[in-house]
Amino acid sequence: MTSTQPTPQSDAPTLRLRHLLGIEGLSRPDIEALLDLSDRYVDINRRADKKMSSLRGRTIINLFFENSTRTRTSFELAGKRLGADVLNMSVGTSSVKKGETLIDTAVTLNAMHPDVLTIRHGDSGAVHLLAQKVNCGVINAGDGTHEHPTQALLDALTIRRRKGDLTGLQVAICGDVAHSRVARSNIHLLSIMGARVRVCAPPTLIPPGLERLGVEIHHDMRTGLADCDIVMMLRLQNERMEGSFVPSVREYYRLFGLDHEKLSVAKPDALVMHPGPMNRGVEIDSDVADDIDRSLIREQVEMGVAVRMACLEVLAESQLEPWAKNQ
Repeated sequence: MTSTQPTPQSDAPTLRLRHLLGIEGLSRPDIEALLDLSDRYVDINRRADKKMSSLRGRTIINLFFENSTRTRTSFELAGKRLGADVLNMSVGTSSVKKGETLIDTAVTLNAMHPDVLTIRHGDSGAVHLLAQKVNCGVINAGDGTHEHPTQALLDALTIRRRKGDLTGLQVAICGDVAHSRVARSNIHLLSIMGARVRVCAPPTLIPPGLERLGVEIHHDMRTGLADCDIVMMLRLQNERMEGSFVPSVREYYRLFGLDHEKLSVAKPDALVMHPGPMNRGVEIDSDVADDIDRSLIREQVEMGVAVRMACLEVLAESQLEPWAKNQ
């Protein structure tokens, strides 16, 4: 999936990364190097002059087979701030609508010699397949229910900047785990970084075999959130469901929607996260989502740009390595 080797002698990028298809397969030093580089971009993004030239002359194509606002905008902004030429390709106006296959689309784009393709696709494994057909670096911007690695990295950066370290933290991931690529990437990353992970959801929204990833499983919010440092809420993904997974939205919110009463069993300084877009009154109460002392949701959006800048730079620079050209 990924091929990584630390290169401590270099400044930035600090690691080699052929593709970023998932968190699974990355090492703790890989993740720490990406977070360290992202941290630098957070500071740069807060300056009046945010424009850089490190990817000047490079081409990045954002290929999204699923609708997206924040992720695609975040990648576009990240590429432009690094000075790259950024092309957004919408499937709704592409040859895919005329019957072109996924692989033909990839081969066509590859002939234009991009340096990095960022791809979102509704099918798990589709991004991995496309990565085998192109010569450039590929970033998985979310594939089916498989992985969303840059979301997990931005979540980790957000936590690290508030808590200092992820090691030993107790993190509860709550909601629609069954359909969430965000949950899978976060479980992998948090476990690699030494956090203890619980999931909390109705049995219908827990995928079979999840316990093999080393997480605690809870079906009650009070036990699931007890003494947690971080509470990650997930969106109820009705568009991925076939049939009914919860009795009703009202019942789901009553039992699993996060409000201050349920949050009270977590640690007094516990922080709340949500990858967005939020369904207020379904997964989370507005009073919690907008609580500036507890909610990190806006910070997650800010960290997303910095993390994607780091990932784009690492992948673009890695394509110049001889080992990358020979693969």
